[in-house]
Amino acid sequence: MKKNNKKFPSSGTGSDNILSAIKKRKSKDIKWDSGKMFGFVYHPGDEISQFIEQVYNLYFYENALNPSLFPSIREFENEIVSMTASLLNAGDDFAGNITSGGTESIFLAIKTARDISRQNKPHIKNPEIIVPVTAHPAFNKAAHYLGIKVIPVLAGEDKRVDLDALKNAISSSTILIACSAPTFPHGVVDPVDKIAQLALEHNIFCHVDACLGGFMLPFIEKMDFPVPLYDFRIPGVTSISADAHKYGYAPKGVSIIIYRDSKIRKQQFFVHTDWPGGIFGTPCFQGTRSAASVVSFWALVHLLGMKGYLELAGKTMEAAKFIMKNINRIPGLKIISNPEMSVFAFTSDHNDIYLIADEMASRGWHLDRQQFPESLHMTITHSNTVQAEPFIKDLLKSVNKVRKSGFHKVSSSIKVSSAQILSRILPSETFRKITRSGASGIHTSGKNKPSKSAVIYGIAASFENRKDVRLMILDLLDQMYRL
Repeated sequence: MKKNNKKFPSSGTGSDNILSAIKKRKSKDIKWDSGKMFGFVYHPGDEISQFIEQVYNLYFYENALNPSLFPSIREFENEIVSMTASLLNAGDDFAGNITSGGTESIFLAIKTARDISRQNKPHIKNPEIIVPVTAHPAFNKAAHYLGIKVIPVLAGEDKRVDLDALKNAISSSTILIACSAPTFPHGVVDPVDKIAQLALEHNIFCHVDACLGGFMLPFIEKMDFPVPLYDFRIPGVTSISADAHKYGYAPKGVSIIIYRDSKIRKQQFFVHTDWPGGIFGTPCFQGTRSAASVVSFWALVHLLGMKGYLELAGKTMEAAKFIMKNINRIPGLKIISNPEMSVFAFTSDHNDIYLIADEMASRGWHLDRQQFPESLHMTITHSNTVQAEPFIKDLLKSVNKVRKSGFHKVSSSIKVSSAQILSRILPSETFRKITRSGASGIHTSGKNKPSKSAVIYGIAASFENRKDVRLMILDLLDQMYRL
């Protein structure tokens, strides 16, 4: 197949034409500001965002790589880390840095644990980390890059990690235990206190992934919502990651990694002293870093203060509780477990949940599909607060339509079963070519609407051989990132 390669332009184009072309492409994107998309974009409101954009532009070109050239950036960063540490109840000897996102924060926590274990436990030749299956794949990604073995641990019926299974997974090669506050799939907080106690007893690291909850749980706890302990108040918690660009409402590219002990953080740094270009050192994975997002978050924290964040969190929780309560009232639907925050999933005992998602998509709603069990995921943010009642009304209509259209459910099941049979009898490459054409349309079709995806997600969720799913997704990614 001939590639549709794009050549570098030989001459410039007028700014009006460029803006027109960009706006035309952007018109294909989902309209997140309608409040019908959940997660991905965290927006505090137009008035606040306009102020943040002004601050962002003040540091549009500055580079956070060299703190001696831009001392103001270093001051902003250190103050953000300190303010975040206070939210997470760190002691006086904490240390931390700003990273590009939760994945980098988790990567650095694991890298730091690995390097300290190399020094203090030289007998460990093949380090392992214990990761609940509900934890974010960033743990698996970091382990993949760092050459560390992941020991997966199943969750219990309440979707929190199974403590007995976790305890049995600890070995002489374990260097870190991961836990979540909350988990992304179901929005529940793992029993951090018990996990950290196990880590403390075995002298291993315990990292709390609070990327979702780090700028939400502290505020709803102050409003007397039931929140289990998850932060540095628990002995044995060695590091916590928190994403400011989620419920902190910062521009994208701001996460914070904090260590209980400042001595630990030194193993996070990278230093190279023999480069002809000079002595090179960086605190995080990135070299060049944008300063604009960092300064914007500093400004946002001072603009809102505790009072402003409590107000945002309160409105968000009110909408989340309303939606969860009314989902549970719809016959055949139920919220999975008992989420502490504004992140949750729901499933159906009687109807094809993916078909319900497709019906909701036809009404303009974007819901993430999940598996094990088949469910729909929701992250309620400030943007969704005005859409709580319309969402429930459309959900009820969608459920009723799927319930009445039993043929569609049977049709979906037949297609899934047929695909499974084909996957067993066809050569793997042939089957991948067939699924590739279907998978390429998962995300969008028509104007701003997710396509019919119940069959594709049903196929992926029901494959016995997960390697086939992996190959299918590799093909999908390869097709998406080329012209």
